Amino acid sequence: DEWDETWLSCTREGNKLPVCCRRGHFLHGPYPATHFGPKACVLPNPTSVMHIQDPASQRLTWSKPPLNVLVIRKIRDETLLEPFKELCRFLVEEKHLMVYVEKKVVDDGSLMRDDSFSAFRNQLCTFREGFDDISDCIDLIICLGGDGTLLYASSLFQGSVPPVMAFHLGSLGFLTPFKFESFRTEVDKVFEGNAAIILRSRLKVKVVKGTFQRNEQLLSAQENGILPHNHINNEAGKITLQLQVLNEVVVDRGPSSYLSNVDLYLDGRLITSVQGDGVIVSTPTGSTAYAAAAGASMIHPNVPAIMVTPICPHSLSFRPIVVPAGVELMITLSPDARNTAWVSFDGRKRQEIQHGDSIKITTSCFPVPSICCHDLVYDWFDSLAQCLHWNVRKKQTQKYVIFVY
Repeated sequence: DEWDETWLSCTREGNKLPVCCRRGHFLHGPYPATHFGPKACVLPNPTSVMHIQDPASQRLTWSKPPLNVLVIRKIRDETLLEPFKELCRFLVEEKHLMVYVEKKVVDDGSLMRDDSFSAFRNQLCTFREGFDDISDCIDLIICLGGDGTLLYASSLFQGSVPPVMAFHLGSLGFLTPFKFESFRTEVDKVFEGNAAIILRSRLKVKVVKGTFQRNEQLLSAQENGILPHNHINNEAGKITLQLQVLNEVVVDRGPSSYLSNVDLYLDGRLITSVQGDGVIVSTPTGSTAYAAAAGASMIHPNVPAIMVTPICPHSLSFRPIVVPAGVELMITLSPDARNTAWVSFDGRKRQEIQHGDSIKITTSCFPVPSICCHDLVYDWFDSLAQCLHWNVRKKQTQKYVIFVY
């Protein structure tokens, strides 16, 4: 049954009246009651009220027909040459669209030797990562390959991201729900609109070099097991890197044989020090990647949260934690750390973190709108079963009891 009986409380002239109504099943929980008992309530604050559309009702629509399509192909994989050529011909010759591809893709040796593709190559628009900005002209992204192609697509758009349609032609394909065999039908459906989409949150990351200090005199005092707020002086620091990250930020010990020793702050408060091989700060999308291998729980992409997972911590009680999506995390080297640390972002742009440097992480307001093959719940559980073999085991055989009379 699509509906269930629920009781809502409404306030009318100070009296709470029970109202019986019927509502659909939503992915967001019900709006919480704000009156507690006969006299207590939440202090109203109109400036902090947020209206968020329920994920189950998120459907893709076009204000104008899409004209420019970015096709991302997994490089150094010759098995994708024919699907790539077939898709590009379909988009250009049948759909009459402008197709953008990376220059190193069309310069692939196998394509250069393909005489049938040489004449068609001139109809494609090429770009080079880091040199050409295409963020304002792309209407749709189509990925051919594995999860890495979607991560790469995310890295190309540091602001608003066009809708992403990902075809499973790689090794894992957790984030790529579409099968290429029916690509014509699936692309037509997307162009018609009304496709289900899932907004995969990203992390906004800043790397600030130099001048971080903390007040060591406050470290001896503790309040309820949490270190008190410390004075942070990071105003004169220089932001050397600012990124949008889809999966995770990984801080590790790098080539050193010593444990990494980093401090973790939450909204300016020192929460704990991480001693071990490192720490992973991931989105719900990234919870099924490196974080899952490190023992974290898997979170549905529509859950607004940030996950913090230690890597081989030197403490048996250090478990992964989930914090609200709106907080700001900061990671720095501990003052008594024996060595530096290294940080990477979705496995890229790896760099060294030294004393005085800091990494600030919070949820970005620019998610990746990933188009669903079926719906955002079915696709996720299907990926868990097909790619990660979640809860797959040999079934217990039925026990037969023979009665002898």
